[in-house]
Amino acid sequence: MSKTKQRRTFAVLSLPRPVPTLLGVADSIVGRMTNNPYFPSPDPPLATIAASSKDLATSQAAALTRAHGAVAARDEKRAVLVTQLGQLKGYVQKVADATPDNAASIIESAGLLVHKMTARKPRTFVAAPGPVTGSAKLAAPSDGKRTAHEWEYSVDGGKTWVSAPATLQATTTVTGLPTATSVLFRHRSVLKTGESDWSVPTSLIVK
Repeated sequence: MSKTKQRRTFAVLSLPRPVPTLLGVADSIVGRMTNNPYFPSPDPPLATIAASSKDLATSQAAALTRAHGAVAARDEKRAVLVTQLGQLKGYVQKVADATPDNAASIIESAGLLVHKMTARKPRTFVAAPGPVTGSAKLAAPSDGKRTAHEWEYSVDGGKTWVSAPATLQATTTVTGLPTATSVLFRHRSVLKTGESDWSVPTSLIVK
């Protein structure tokens, strides 16, 4: 029995540029993670984050006086806090990854945002009406650049198959088909290691 692949849930740290708002975000994260059972050993320690936040608040007050060098000192303190918050996000992510079924709740409990990756729809072999009467556009999943593609169609329900020109692209247009007829199409990839199996046929009523 095949297992369904678990999609990873990502922690997002959206930090504002203004220092007062950044301090609010940092204090909120520290508050949410303090005594949080999900995070027994935060890295960096929450006390370190709190101390850096306090240092930045002090530097911000000095920067508002426009004293010489105060703005540069404030910016250095801001960079330290941002770096530490990024490291803390990595710790939260590690905890969340260890329990993927509960990852979103874990991340949100730390005061971070959640981003869940959307599973991509697998590409399948498809047939669509072509640009001219009696034609069909075919598209198949690509197996890489060094792959050729073979195409066949059947107008008698799959009893006999007619080869269409092979291509180096995973798309082609077949012309000269009977109109107002249900036509079956199939595809296979040709690799250095050999040919794949023919795809499950797909049908199209040719216009």
